[in-house]
Amino acid sequence: MGAIVVQGLGKAYKQYANRWSRLAEWMLPWAGQRHKLKWVLQEISFEVAPGEAVGLIGINGAGKSTLLKLITGTTQPTTGSVWMEGRVAALLELGMGFHPDFTGRQNAIMAGQLLGLSLDEVTALMPEIEAFAEIGEYMDQPVRVYSSGMQMRVAFSVATARRPDILIVDEALSVGDAYFQHKSFDRIRKFREQGTTLLLVSHDKQAIQSVCDRAILLDGGRLARQGNPEQIMDFYNALIAERENDTVRLQETSAGKVQTISGTGEATVSDIALLDEDGQRVEVVDVGAPVTLQVKVQARAPIPRMVLGYMIKDRLGQPMYGTNTHLKELPLADVAAGEEVVYRFAFPMNLGPGTYSVATAIVSTETHLVNNYEWRDLALVFTVMNMRRAHFEGSAWLDPAIDIERT
Repeated sequence: MGAIVVQGLGKAYKQYANRWSRLAEWMLPWAGQRHKLKWVLQEISFEVAPGEAVGLIGINGAGKSTLLKLITGTTQPTTGSVWMEGRVAALLELGMGFHPDFTGRQNAIMAGQLLGLSLDEVTALMPEIEAFAEIGEYMDQPVRVYSSGMQMRVAFSVATARRPDILIVDEALSVGDAYFQHKSFDRIRKFREQGTTLLLVSHDKQAIQSVCDRAILLDGGRLARQGNPEQIMDFYNALIAERENDTVRLQETSAGKVQTISGTGEATVSDIALLDEDGQRVEVVDVGAPVTLQVKVQARAPIPRMVLGYMIKDRLGQPMYGTNTHLKELPLADVAAGEEVVYRFAFPMNLGPGTYSVATAIVSTETHLVNNYEWRDLALVFTVMNMRRAHFEGSAWLDPAIDIERT
């Protein structure tokens, strides 16, 4: 079993005014420092328990890749320490360590040995590596003729040829095609079931929420927040939308969940409810039953163009369905301050049994990155139960008409 303990980790680089300052500091050490420290990471502390999967997120430049390099030992920290237990396999920068003039097979052998495998072990595993990479005759071609996706296929196949105690994956998987991404995540999930500890860097919300137990948010080289993946991803998305305005806030719901709310507050959802056929509020809905999502919006300031959107998410925070009045060509123009608008979205509840939540967004276009008046996560929580239909698996009610012909 693998474990990771990071304590007070920090990384700084020396910045000199010019090259002569660097030379003078080296030649005349008694004359004092001639550099300034540029900190890219400061005071990072967290633990990853054996068998736990942790997602690492943050905007570009937040320090994610640097942190992984410090954890894997390819870069030395300025402050703090990293302790790891177990065999580590890391997939960091794409094709890291690959020689462009060597073939994929030769690079695979070298990469396997760098991971701690013997030559005999890599040779024995080579058929499995080739089969998983699926690049055919290119395995014996120089890496310089590879696409980025082919490099990633070989690198991932080697790194995961034998189940590691700790698997560290940077965003390299994002360059692969959809087929290989699914294949890679299937292997990662199987490793997790067998007890592998996972540290995953990704901007893919679904990947983080479906694979990870916990998420860590880096912002400006510091650990900004950590918690369950859905909460952290919602906070991260709100942070991106409100980068110029400090309007992101968290509040706890009556059910004990942490709700992320962001926006200028010029308009707000004053009430939201799920209604049955008789117009009564319900919290439990039968599969396939007709319902109406009623959302009341209160304008607190004049809004030239108002769009309301909603997203239904499952218990892991993965989107089931979402739309908005811009996409439906029903935006409202010139909403006055103090005006209340009631939206009603009627649809059959064709979801599978489970607990779901609704997130709402009041914006001016199809995205909350332009004018974000309010984005409210966990605005409504409801449960779907199968009360009248035959048992089925999955998160959607897609009951087929079946025709069978025997000859």
